[in-house]
Amino acid sequence: MLALRGVTKRFAGVAALDDVSLDLAAGEVVAVIGENGAGKSTLMKIIGGAYVPDAGMIELDGASVAFKSPSDALARGIRVIYQELTVLDNLDIAGNVFLGREKRRGYLLDEAAMRKETTAILARVGLKLDPNRSVATLALAERQLVEIARALSMSVRILILDEPTSSLTLDETQNLLRLVGELKAEGVAILYVSHRLDEVHQVADRVVALRDAKNAGNLAREEINHASMIKLMVGRDLAPARGAAVGSAGKVRLKLDQLRTLRYPAEAVDLDVYAGEILGMAGLVGAGRSELARAAFGIDRYQGGLEVDGTRVTVSVPRDAINAGVYLVPEDRRGAGLTVEMAVRDNVTMPDLNDFASVGLVNHGAEAKFAQTWADRLGVRAPSIETPVVNLSGGNQQKVVLARWLALKPKVLICDEPTRGVDVGAKAEIYTEMRALADAGVAIWMISSDMEEVLAVSDRVAVMHEGRLTGTLERGAATEEAVMRLAVGADL
Repeated sequence: MLALRGVTKRFAGVAALDDVSLDLAAGEVVAVIGENGAGKSTLMKIIGGAYVPDAGMIELDGASVAFKSPSDALARGIRVIYQELTVLDNLDIAGNVFLGREKRRGYLLDEAAMRKETTAILARVGLKLDPNRSVATLALAERQLVEIARALSMSVRILILDEPTSSLTLDETQNLLRLVGELKAEGVAILYVSHRLDEVHQVADRVVALRDAKNAGNLAREEINHASMIKLMVGRDLAPARGAAVGSAGKVRLKLDQLRTLRYPAEAVDLDVYAGEILGMAGLVGAGRSELARAAFGIDRYQGGLEVDGTRVTVSVPRDAINAGVYLVPEDRRGAGLTVEMAVRDNVTMPDLNDFASVGLVNHGAEAKFAQTWADRLGVRAPSIETPVVNLSGGNQQKVVLARWLALKPKVLICDEPTRGVDVGAKAEIYTEMRALADAGVAIWMISSDMEEVLAVSDRVAVMHEGRLTGTLERGAATEEAVMRLAVGADL
């Protein structure tokens, strides 16, 4: 159905894709894997009409085509769901699903028809939500499913999914993979881009790997396994994260004392995070994990108490938390973690410009040296630290968010989905930095929907269900089954 032949794309003389070829048949799932910056996003944008290739050709149904805009690709039945979502907060769910294709009855919107169809489409992606609900009130995972629902509401022949499960829990992920299977059976061709290699193994008929903007190799269905995929992506073997040393917990560094947010969760939560440990927090979408973190960082109002190193603190705004040494790496990096129009340098140093200022003027040389040190330490792939963050891949944007807060020497670091959209090589680097921080006495509270990550990295695992802390497991007792029982409230 779709073929790319020798496609090349350059930006400022740097190859984002270099002579890349790929085939995709009807009713086939082809997974595209590669490290951040390998060219996956550029590949998707060329197929989706957002970029025009500098060389090579695209064939659709055996005929050469030239997409000059996304609307050209849409007209041919190509739908792209990007990792960075495009749903609009000022509209309800139905308004987003039918954006630009609103149903009308005469001169008026046929809202009843749109609500009815939206309800059916939401059910297909596993969402039981009111179509009239504002998207601004949805969790990131729910927004991701709304984006998928919008694509499915249109006639689709080729569906491109970019990290579709990056903020979904195990149950939501399995539901999405079931949906991919249904679409495949209906003859839809699917290009599946993901760093989660376990789900690639589950869903892919073939794997195409990119490395340094070039084709790095292919795997047939029977050849797909974790080690083979990593070898193609990074050109070397990686040690499993489970082998990381367990941190040595010290005193209670952060204490939540009957903390209850004024939005959600409604339940009061007691939680201790110790110096020198990584506390993983698991739970299904809507369990209240991110809301709890937002309250501890001063974004949302709360009732109850917060203590840092045994001292009661009042956190009314994020600056209060920062002054107390509590930092948050947010789940939504573009919406809450970065100023994407600004350079890497600006984003890394933004929280504490006073350290680089004299008589009110910023010393840009000192600022640049500091930002470069942290960009190098976390392996940020960018032409320079003056590159706008918007031009970086998702994984490199995530590294910039981490660099911003790690550089401030936190007492408590709250990481909400710290490796969302990050490749396996970069994940290993981030885990190493987190463990080094814990070894230095930092208390790390890691919220993650990636079960493999939670089990591999955490010294203890706390689990939430519908706003309630349902249990805490020591590392030896933290199995997938034990975590899921607590996550679904089976032992309540």
